[in-house]
Amino acid sequence: MQLRQLFRLIQINHVLAKHRLDEFIQATHLLRPLRFFSYLSPYRWTHSTDTPRAERLRLALEELGPIFVKFGQILSTRRDLLPNDIADSLALLQDKVTPFSNEEALALIQQAYGEQPLESLFKHIDKQPLASASIAQVHAATLLDGSDVIIKVLRPNIKQQIQRDVALLQTLASLAERFWVDGRRLRPKAVVAELEKNLFDELDMMREAASASQLRRNFKDSNLLYVPEIIWPLTKTDLLVQERIYGIPIGDIAQLKANKVNLQKLAEIGVEIFFTQAFKHGFFHADMHPGNIMVDIADPENPHYIAVDFGIMGTLSPSDQSYLADNFLAFFNNDYRKVAELHVQSGWVPADTRIEEFEAAIRSVCEPIFAKPLNEISFGQVLLRLFQTARRFNMEVQPQLVLLQKTLLNIEGLGRQLYPELDLWKTAKPILEQWMQEKMGWQAALNNLQNEIPNWAETLPKLPRLLHDLGQQAQEGKLKLQLSSDDLKQLKQEVRKASFRSAAAISGAAFVIGAAVIKGLDGYTPSMIAGMPMLSWFFGLWGVILLYSSFSK
Repeated sequence: MQLRQLFRLIQINHVLAKHRLDEFIQATHLLRPLRFFSYLSPYRWTHSTDTPRAERLRLALEELGPIFVKFGQILSTRRDLLPNDIADSLALLQDKVTPFSNEEALALIQQAYGEQPLESLFKHIDKQPLASASIAQVHAATLLDGSDVIIKVLRPNIKQQIQRDVALLQTLASLAERFWVDGRRLRPKAVVAELEKNLFDELDMMREAASASQLRRNFKDSNLLYVPEIIWPLTKTDLLVQERIYGIPIGDIAQLKANKVNLQKLAEIGVEIFFTQAFKHGFFHADMHPGNIMVDIADPENPHYIAVDFGIMGTLSPSDQSYLADNFLAFFNNDYRKVAELHVQSGWVPADTRIEEFEAAIRSVCEPIFAKPLNEISFGQVLLRLFQTARRFNMEVQPQLVLLQKTLLNIEGLGRQLYPELDLWKTAKPILEQWMQEKMGWQAALNNLQNEIPNWAETLPKLPRLLHDLGQQAQEGKLKLQLSSDDLKQLKQEVRKASFRSAAAISGAAFVIGAAVIKGLDGYTPSMIAGMPMLSWFFGLWGVILLYSSFSK
């Protein structure tokens, strides 16, 4: 550990002592050896504990910097895990972090546009910030054409602050992997690397603007979520300009109730938005705390969400989507053996894990929880218990899924605030079942076939030449294979099967194409036989059967 990182640990300990958070110092294993510094701090005698503990904790996190503020934001959504006073105070970290000066904000905005005067770009810029968070500050403005926009500008020196604390986390993660018994399984270095990537992505406003545009396209035909439009000509690397939106903050439940908003539907829509993003789009807003969500109440019975702040976005690969969807559905159906098998197949637990033993361990965690009414089941509690159980089976943390888990916990916490009877499982299950049907059904197979046809058109003409070159090499003795007699027998069998598959695939493709041609001619050639539609269906069905047989053998 470098000397400056040791000083940072001492500084963290000092800030906690300054705000008289002695109980947190005592409870933190990392800081406990340094607690004697708190006794030397003059704040111990000059600062009382009369200020509420929740406010002292919030002020300490603000002073410690953006990474600690992010941690507080995540905690603020889990009212089921925190006392109310702490949850209420930490909620202020979502968009009410102490702002930097108005003069500095205007100077940073002007710096982004160089010598071009702000008067030539904006009719008006509010000096007072509209919101202030850990990474950036937001000011309302008006364009020359009268459109209302917001300007999001990065905090000064924010990159250096993040680099300092990420370096400390990297050092601690390395020590953990070397000396902590669970270090290798929990993969702290990979988790910190993922955190670092997401934080530095959040500092690039052009990247955030691109993410917002992508999310807007994903929901352009949906009434679930509205994403404001980016003003691209005015957006820079360290400054973002976008359409200003109006709505009720989702955390203002009293105002939502006063406007007679259907809170049950609002909570369920939130769950639907999350699962739609994760499994239909594979691209999701990964910072959905209440400070980043507004509600359009034009129709209180059918409200919809408005999202802001797209600095942290998550993605899922098709393989991760499939494994996660299978896992969720297996949990919903209490199929614990399927859950155990999926974890082994995905490589999340070692290949030599005994399925029966792992299945029994998962059952022992889930059955007592699922015995409760569904609306009393907390996904957060299930997840925590599963992590404790997985420890016995050396389950590795999947860094690419950390954002997804965090976002799902946020969504559940937010949904339970809106509607305590929220049934996360009931809301999510139909979405996942529909997704599985779309991915695994006949329509998905036809879509895949349609997508592959251009590749076939490019590859098939090359096959004769490739086969000729291969045969030429074999004839000239340049192609040498060393096979045993058993290998040779197996190779002959595979060649026969391959020949059958090739013939079936070519025949099947020909029949499908023939069916398409006949279908295209139908109605345009009166002299053709009356049974044209039936012939088209016969060709198409026979072609699909042949194609299926070629891939299944």
